[in-house]
Amino acid sequence: MRLIAHRGLMKGPNHDVENSKLQIMAALERGFDVEVDVWNIRGDWYLGHDMPTYQTDIIFLSEPRLWIHAKNLEALYELSKTKLNYFWHQQDDFTLTSHGYIWTYPNKQLTEHSVCVMPNWHDGEIRSAKEAGCYGICSDYVALIK
Repeated sequence: MRLIAHRGLMKGPNHDVENSKLQIMAALERGFDVEVDVWNIRGDWYLGHDMPTYQTDIIFLSEPRLWIHAKNLEALYELSKTKLNYFWHQQDDFTLTSHGYIWTYPNKQLTEHSVCVMPNWHDGEIRSAKEAGCYGICSDYVALIK
């Protein structure tokens, strides 16, 4: 099962470092996949959840273990020209990534091609995801799940 560090986070939420290149690289070095939030503004690439915060480039985004969440239409359009693993969603129950995985909103049904996003620690959802045999779990707590 793939463990995907949500915004590069591994041991809990931390808005000061999420989506930073340093945090993303740390998670990759620990062997995790990483979900990143990406913007494209007038041809330039940025990382950041609520707004474009850290400038980056397509070479950095080409790391095969990244799960790229397009945050604006320009990013989605530019990513559609690549073979990278990307997706767009708001609060959809399910969305399909460009590599054919089902990005699954919390507490929704899972399949073997699903990524369980942000499971709740207290209601057994992590155990349920493992029992369902889903493809992966995306969480701020991947180091603890491991």
